Amino acid sequence: MIELRLHGRGGQGTVVATKILAEALSVEGKFVQAFPEYGVERRGAPVRAFLRVSDDVVYERSKIYEPDHITILDPTLIGLVELTDGLKRGGWIIVNTTRKPEKLGFDSKFKVATVPAKEIALKYHLGSESSPIVNTAILGGVIKILKLCSLKSLTDAIRQEVPVKKEENIKAAEESYRKTKG
Repeated sequence: MIELRLHGRGGQGTVVATKILAEALSVEGKFVQAFPEYGVERRGAPVRAFLRVSDDVVYERSKIYEPDHITILDPTLIGLVELTDGLKRGGWIIVNTTRKPEKLGFDSKFKVATVPAKEIALKYHLGSESSPIVNTAILGGVIKILKLCSLKSLTDAIRQEVPVKKEENIKAAEESYRKTKG
């Protein structure tokens, strides 16, 4: 089983990202479980979402305390929230940023990948200039680094799960898949 924890802010699409990824994995025959944890439930507040994926039925129903990997949709959370708590040694930290992985200051026991998700989301007019919705853009990077599913399964899931701007969201995921560094 692989356990993934996503960190973002309300309004960025963190919860929808887990639903999209769960759909893409399910189509490929994996057993998945995706669920959010909300704090004060307002736009801009820190949000966590969890995803479990396995070749077998997933029975565990708790939050993920020791994730294999984490994804950070909002880099302003770095240093503000304990993002790496419980992260397993050698786990990936996938961050929405244009900065180089080695410049982010994470412990060397983790691997770091960067995805220019904000810039890509803005390019495709996903959200607004002040509040880009980076969920589909970050997912292209997540599947490239973690090799969880095919790009086709992801784009099919985006087409099914995203209510508006389907083609723009698909293009964002495809571009981030190409531009992710790790």
